[in-house]
Amino acid sequence: MGWPFNQLPLGVHMSVYTRVLMVDLLVERAAFGHGGNQEVVRPFAARGDVELLLVTPQMQSFDAGAKSESGEVALNDEDVPHWDDEFPFWQTTSVEIEGRDVSFSRIVMPMHDDDARMAEWLEVLGVDAVVCSGSRRNVSIGEDWMGPTASLIRASALSGRPTLGICFGHQLLCHALGATIERADSLSSGIWDLELTTEGEEDELLTSHVSDGPCVAGLFTHQDHVMTVPDSCTLLSATNHNGVTAVRVHAEDGSALPAWGLQFHPEAARARIERAYEWGHITEEEFSSFKGEHDGAGILSSFASVVLGH
Repeated sequence: MGWPFNQLPLGVHMSVYTRVLMVDLLVERAAFGHGGNQEVVRPFAARGDVELLLVTPQMQSFDAGAKSESGEVALNDEDVPHWDDEFPFWQTTSVEIEGRDVSFSRIVMPMHDDDARMAEWLEVLGVDAVVCSGSRRNVSIGEDWMGPTASLIRASALSGRPTLGICFGHQLLCHALGATIERADSLSSGIWDLELTTEGEEDELLTSHVSDGPCVAGLFTHQDHVMTVPDSCTLLSATNHNGVTAVRVHAEDGSALPAWGLQFHPEAARARIERAYEWGHITEEEFSSFKGEHDGAGILSSFASVVLGH
């Protein structure tokens, strides 16, 4: 006998299962790449079962993209001729997070820029959220794979699916929606307090985790900057070094969609930073600039709440 969700017998609970698609652009930096991905899914794992699907358009061939026409297709090493061998290729793995075994699976991604077809592909996959990570590449220095990736995150955001762009992902999302991206002369690394707009002070992603006033800090490391706010976005925050640090996407009627771009790195947990320094992935100067607390964990927890409540 089936029971409506809101009429389950006392003591019976429906398990929570979440499927997240990650545009994994830092696979060659294990501490911030695979490690950062684990931090993104940690708040999901704390509340239920979660599966992470990974796409790597920066390393995948365009020809391999045709395989995705049949839906969810496992990524093979012949599909990624640009793979950085410093980080060994694996197709699937499992990591224990918050006491749960979380599955990580690499799949083939469509390599076209047709938003309607991208939206259909996401529906076939049945993903609950899309996240685009940071990258060592730059939106200001375009590469061919960025077109399909921009289409993917634009299609996800405008369809109303919970979507999060982090650093490069923020820049690419804004660029995909019409923003101007410019490269600064030097790298910006450090922890800055966010200067929240009126909308930002009330935003569920940025401030729902704080109870004593909207004082929120983010960890930044980037050289590209979003210079303009897309017409389809609302500015949520700035800092004294970066004018567009967080945006929220809205629909044509002006209603807020569950899609955000964040210039800072909420996944940069202290243990990940220390490991990245030990492994030589960040300089001593960068490591010194990252000393201090930031609100990344709270923001990722808020994103999980948005996805689970969507």
